[in-house]
Amino acid sequence: MRKFNIKAQIHKLYTLTTVGYFRIAGASWVALLALRGFSMLEIGMLESIFHIVSSSFEIPSGVVADVFGRKKTMVLASLVSFVSGLFMILSNNFWSVAFAIGFSALSYNLESGTREALAYDSLKFAGNEEKYNKFASTEMMLYRITSSTATLCAGFALWLGYRKAYAFDILFSLIAIGIACSLREVYVSNDENTDNTENNNPNANKDTKIGNRLKNVITESWRFMITNKKARSIMVINALIGAVSTLVLFFLQAKLPLAGLNDALLGLGQLALLGQVILVGSNMIYLLEQVDEPGAGQGNGICQMIQGQTFC
Repeated sequence: MRKFNIKAQIHKLYTLTTVGYFRIAGASWVALLALRGFSMLEIGMLESIFHIVSSSFEIPSGVVADVFGRKKTMVLASLVSFVSGLFMILSNNFWSVAFAIGFSALSYNLESGTREALAYDSLKFAGNEEKYNKFASTEMMLYRITSSTATLCAGFALWLGYRKAYAFDILFSLIAIGIACSLREVYVSNDENTDNTENNNPNANKDTKIGNRLKNVITESWRFMITNKKARSIMVINALIGAVSTLVLFFLQAKLPLAGLNDALLGLGQLALLGQVILVGSNMIYLLEQVDEPGAGQGNGICQMIQGQTFC
């Protein structure tokens, strides 16, 4: 039996974060669509489709991760991202782009919170759960650096054109699939003497019926939302800040290239705006996190709705 290597597991999760968020086409998709001739109305409708799909599958995707396993969900997320990029390359009208956007939203939901949950379970299984805060802070740093770098590459994406830019993203999706497949699933058990990695105990966490597990996850998530005012507040603030920043960012991304702005400066402009949003959002979240609430740490499925701010 292979010994569980927690250090290798965590390093793979770090690498997956870096690979997963370095998507140059994803960071400049509005500008790419604008240069393809899509109107602001059409781009706005596509953005609405993304958020409708994202809202519809936010909790269900969390349930999938809780019931079927974090590793499988992360592999599926990377695979769906690959399909989304492929459909975007092949798209030739509004509805084919909408189909690709829907898959992109689904990939985002499947990935949201799943990596953090697997990291926590892995650390807990190894008896190092006190190191989770270090993982969370390092992962957030990698996310900020990688996503900012992708944003700076917006001009490069426009220079490549939408097909080559999405081909670049597809390459990183394939790398992410390989990394996700190399992870080890970990099921945390109350019995400390039980080895619950997928390779040593493939039947771990399968002792109850799928229906019962779904019911338990949904019940725990609902209880968590009812009893945790702080989580609800973070979600609302995160949604409001995200909505405003997204509208402004996408408007500028669509209009600035058409107004004659040098492609190389587009990424810098986006990054400056994102920096302001991150600063305001982080300060508000920090103030909220100073308030202790009952029920913290419960409801793994619902934790995926608190995007990029807290980890359960």
